[in-house]
Amino acid sequence: MFKTPREVKIGGIGDVSQIKMGLNHPVTIQTMWKEGIDDAAENSSKMDSILAKIAELKTLGCDIIRFAVPDMKSAASLCKIASCTSVPLVADIHFDYKLALECLNGPVSVIRINPGNIGSFDRVKAVVDKCRERGAAIRIGVNTGSLPSDLEKQVEEGTLDRSTALARTAMREAEVFEKLNFYNYVVSMKASSVEETILANEAFAKICDVPLHIGVTEAGPLITGIVKSTLAFSHLLREGIGSTIRVSLSSSPENEVITGREILHECGLRKGGVNIVSCPRCGRIGFDVHSFVDRWQKKLIAMDKNITIAVMGCVVNGPGEGKHADLGIAGGGGKCIIFKKGKIIRTIDEKDADTVFEQELNSF
Repeated sequence: MFKTPREVKIGGIGDVSQIKMGLNHPVTIQTMWKEGIDDAAENSSKMDSILAKIAELKTLGCDIIRFAVPDMKSAASLCKIASCTSVPLVADIHFDYKLALECLNGPVSVIRINPGNIGSFDRVKAVVDKCRERGAAIRIGVNTGSLPSDLEKQVEEGTLDRSTALARTAMREAEVFEKLNFYNYVVSMKASSVEETILANEAFAKICDVPLHIGVTEAGPLITGIVKSTLAFSHLLREGIGSTIRVSLSSSPENEVITGREILHECGLRKGGVNIVSCPRCGRIGFDVHSFVDRWQKKLIAMDKNITIAVMGCVVNGPGEGKHADLGIAGGGGKCIIFKKGKIIRTIDEKDADTVFEQELNSF
């Protein structure tokens, strides 16, 4: 019913790792940088901070990171950042094709543009030619706020639904690259509506074999955004639609990556890694589950261990409800128990919980 997406190559320029999308390659996770980078090239402490955060995002499961490039200073900074990391970076460009050309002077892996807002055909061709020369990919980004005027008018008149308009817009944009014999590109069609996002991607995937970047745009704050993204992604991914995902949250890049990782894991599309189960807390609480999970979540997710960890709020239910876990911790009355596969192996003072938990974790 849906086309098998063709292969697209991301990265592989200089020391940047290469990622393959489409065909039967694993679904990748993206996020977007939340701050401006216009002064990063001239500010060594900011550059160090950015590179450290990129490294952390990679350990959490992030494969690709997108940066907004609104001016030439940002373009220069992105080139410098890209030359210092192996993570493929995307330059998000609007309107000014010269920004795209500037970014392609460095090892930037992907240029995100819409041919329709870059300008003349010659400008689009200039970007395509430079991408071809550099081995860079292009992402066409279409959303409900950037529909062509004729399609927008039909939507307003009620003669065309918005999801079909999204798909048709993407097809128009893709035709430009096809005419230029450039095929190393992906397409995204995003709406803030789950249903419109699903229908647009399904419509496109029925007739085109271009790999799709899926996401719900402006999905909202943490909880709202996770709900919308999970509904849309799980539906599309189970249909075989989606070669890369980005969870758009009014939250941190870390939360976007962790959410994306968990969605792929629960859909059976990302294997291994630490699986964390923890109780929600109740009136029987004897152990501060929330703070313990907050302290350990990033470190556990970053570990290359195929194990399940249980963090439970009381010793009454802890070992029982977490008996499937390879390692668990629960507490009450100033004491904590450490258990493996439901069997208590140690009883300790709560003040020693982190130290002992780490010792037992290192045994795996």
